[in-house]
Amino acid sequence: MTGQDSDAVRRLFGLVLRHLRRQAGLSLRDLGERSLYDYSRISRVERGEHLIDPELVPSLDQALNANGLLISLRALISTNGTPAEMPPAGLIGGFPIADGDSVTVEFRLSGRREARVSLSRREFHRLMATGAFGGALRADLTDTDLAERVSRAVGEPQRTDPQVLDYFRTLLEQHFVADKMLGPRALLGQVHAQIEILDGLRRGGRPGTSESTLRLLARYAEFAGWLHQDCGDVASAIFWSDRATQWAQAIGDQPFVAYLLVRRSNIAMIDRDGVDVVELAAAAQRVPGPISPRLRALAAQQEARGWAMHGDADSFRVRLDVAADLLHDHPDGVDENAPVYLHRYDLAALEEQSATGYRDCGHADTAVAILERRIADTPAHLQRDQAHQWVKLANAVLKSAQPDPERAAALGLRCVSAARTTGSARIVGELRTLSRTLSRRWPDLCQTEELRDALATV
Repeated sequence: MTGQDSDAVRRLFGLVLRHLRRQAGLSLRDLGERSLYDYSRISRVERGEHLIDPELVPSLDQALNANGLLISLRALISTNGTPAEMPPAGLIGGFPIADGDSVTVEFRLSGRREARVSLSRREFHRLMATGAFGGALRADLTDTDLAERVSRAVGEPQRTDPQVLDYFRTLLEQHFVADKMLGPRALLGQVHAQIEILDGLRRGGRPGTSESTLRLLARYAEFAGWLHQDCGDVASAIFWSDRATQWAQAIGDQPFVAYLLVRRSNIAMIDRDGVDVVELAAAAQRVPGPISPRLRALAAQQEARGWAMHGDADSFRVRLDVAADLLHDHPDGVDENAPVYLHRYDLAALEEQSATGYRDCGHADTAVAILERRIADTPAHLQRDQAHQWVKLANAVLKSAQPDPERAAALGLRCVSAARTTGSARIVGELRTLSRTLSRRWPDLCQTEELRDALATV
């Protein structure tokens, strides 16, 4: 970590300290008395002019009831300016919100407390690039050489550094995993900030030398589109998917163009536009050039979901069988440059994705059986994914031959907290469908009112 990077972390520490002190209603003198620390030095720490000794931070943290946040931030740099091991933090999660030339970073502490601090975009980008938010990103730049490479690339983006691109490629893979646990709300700001960094690298290089950067940018933009889709922001989902398509076309990445047609088909499902769902998925299968069997399987599955929306069970099953055969016959049918999702797309994923289609075309009991199997195999820490499965199961249960409203309502209530914390519009949408069905068919059930009241807080 360079001196400039240490300065950025020091400024972040000071901003958080000032916010917490003011939130507690304490003057500098008050905090000094409570923490047994010179108030004039606290003032310098808040202004980012002084690096407080690590052993003095716990008293400040305790005086402000910061639950370990100040300790964690101070641990990002040791006294000599090198990276230090980050201890367990009171920081539950933080995500940035861009506003003009500044970025507001929101820290969520235990006990439902929050702290918001503002940084310049340059400061924020440096912190992102050097791993200062590693705990939230599931990545850390503990390799000093790599940290310097990333920092240098951000400050002087004249040439492409393959190791820097590898770092951001690794971050993207980790975002994909984190999304399954945290949902879109915790990741959107980070992903947008990293797109800005990568786009700066692209624009800072010589024309004709940015193919690797464009390839990575296209994948980041596609993921941003997915996060916006899961937030329910269709316009932004389309914008970023189109931006990803533009960058993919610029380098002739036809397989990724085909994948993005599947993504646009998936976005069309939000508006229940079955025609677009089918036609865009079919178009993906006609893109010229070599398309991997796994991508063709995904396109066939997506086309099947469109036919299910039309209630055409026969066409749904035909396309689903095509997808299953492709995955069965080509279990390794994906290359290293394929989107992250395709590397994890298999027969189990196909089965889970088919559940909604079976429910839509009148085979809810099949959907119930599929979802019960998939839920049993889903790790408990994948909270966003698990909650989405539960609420889909709840709606399938109500459409089955023997509907069980008590079970469905109980499943729905288990998902409310995840809907609130992840910001997943898919979970919220399924919950609202569930609530409407219960209110219409079982209005006197006590859980019906309980779910309706719980949803009012989401």
